[in-house]
Amino acid sequence: MGKLNELSITIGKDNKAELVFDSLFPNFLEVEYEKPSEYIQKYWNAFKNHTESNNNLNGKVFEYILATLCVREGILPIYMSAKVAFVPNVIYDLMFYTAERGPICWSVKTSLRERYKQADLEAIALKYVHRKALSYLITLEEKEAKSVKAKIKSGDVIGLDDVIVATTEEFNQLISELKEFEFSEPPTVKVIESNQIITEEKVNLLK
Repeated sequence: MGKLNELSITIGKDNKAELVFDSLFPNFLEVEYEKPSEYIQKYWNAFKNHTESNNNLNGKVFEYILATLCVREGILPIYMSAKVAFVPNVIYDLMFYTAERGPICWSVKTSLRERYKQADLEAIALKYVHRKALSYLITLEEKEAKSVKAKIKSGDVIGLDDVIVATTEEFNQLISELKEFEFSEPPTVKVIESNQIITEEKVNLLK
């Protein structure tokens, strides 16, 4: 069993993206880097030189690179392909839970084109339930990121807090800001709480 599988970054076996990821470096825990963006760049370059690419494979490998970076940086626990209570029909790529802001979500897209709209809708849905949640779109396309940043500024994109290119200084900044938070497991949701509960038992006792 590979390390990704042991950590639950991947589930099941014969996952092509996992095999590709594992072939890039012998052990992600031993890859040397000075800054988070350098780790991403190293892995992405190795992947680009290594293999035939398609959108699905690119996206998965990029997700694994980001998840393993968080493991290296001690940003844990990480929730992958996560569902959030009361946010129906959305699966978030990477998610963290913090004492200060509740959920922090990373929507992971190697390139954006129109797909930032989906990430924005997912962020709006999350914030509808968790007002203080933070949502970041993490990508590798600088030009596209610039254009979505402008849309956030002008108010055309309202759910996303920022779009960040994973190979830039801005990503290093994001990682150090994240480390300021206190990470934990999310609380178990009690859907209804009350001190005044009228039960059938109580009613029967009156009879």
